Amino acid sequence: MREGIVSEKGSFSMLKLLGWMCLPIPYFIYQIMLRMREQKERQFLQGKVVLITGASSGLGESLAHVFYMAGCKVVLSARRKDELERVRKDLLECYSTTPTHPPVVVPLDLTDVNSLPEKVAGILNIFGRIDILVNNGGISVRSDVLSTSVDVDIKVMLVNYFGAVALTKAILPHMIKRQEGRIVFVSSVQGKFAIPQRSAYAASKHALQAFGDSLRAEVDEHNIRVTVISPGYINTALSLNALTGTGAAYGKVDSTTSTGANPDEMATDILKCILRDSKDVILAPITPKIAHFLRYFCPPLYFWIMARRAVKLAAEKEKES
Repeated sequence: MREGIVSEKGSFSMLKLLGWMCLPIPYFIYQIMLRMREQKERQFLQGKVVLITGASSGLGESLAHVFYMAGCKVVLSARRKDELERVRKDLLECYSTTPTHPPVVVPLDLTDVNSLPEKVAGILNIFGRIDILVNNGGISVRSDVLSTSVDVDIKVMLVNYFGAVALTKAILPHMIKRQEGRIVFVSSVQGKFAIPQRSAYAASKHALQAFGDSLRAEVDEHNIRVTVISPGYINTALSLNALTGTGAAYGKVDSTTSTGANPDEMATDILKCILRDSKDVILAPITPKIAHFLRYFCPPLYFWIMARRAVKLAAEKEKES
């Protein structure tokens, strides 16, 4: 009798072990399917017209490289024409032996929302279509709510939100007419949760997230896909070019930024998300993902942590001054 009980316990333990071993199998199957889709879709990128905002530096420049390498017809857009020309020259020189289409430079200012339809019309006159819009242009802020002028709040919203919205609306009718297209919003983990000293930036990214979610539902029937990417810190000049509460340039590189993700690697990951038809993706280390989890599943703890962080940042700011 005792031997029978021991035998049953052993069998049950073996079944539990087998069960735990089988748990990862669906995940691996799913990952294999994603990779197969990625490889299949990559061949269709050849000749696609891709408009990238904020392409004069940082992540936008890296995105230009990955799309150009994939054989796309890349349209480089940003305010600084000289920097766009530099990126264009780099693309032509770096991949001189690769059969590609010469990049096109279209300077634009996202804060001048009324001029964007004309810019889009110019691109359509050249290529006849825009297959993929990558809303990447943006600006950040380093200031507490009380010290941030409303003019700075407005400017950040214009660049990060209204500019992307206006550009999307200018292109959308043409995508609907063709019943095809992809719209990408490069948001931020701060569009998922807000942190101290980033109120204007986080608000603009939250708005972008909401706009992308609504748009995705509305254009699905037209075969237009919407992808919202929420990266963590990236090693670019974002903090260097950020605004202070008065609107002046912050002029410093934060330690979080300098130790952030490599923009080339981030651009490659973003392209993978597009090829896999990902709808909403956080591309960040574990810490921001934990913060995102806490914000929605344990708000009191999240609020307590953010309050402590606000005190710490205020003390550091006072010490610097």
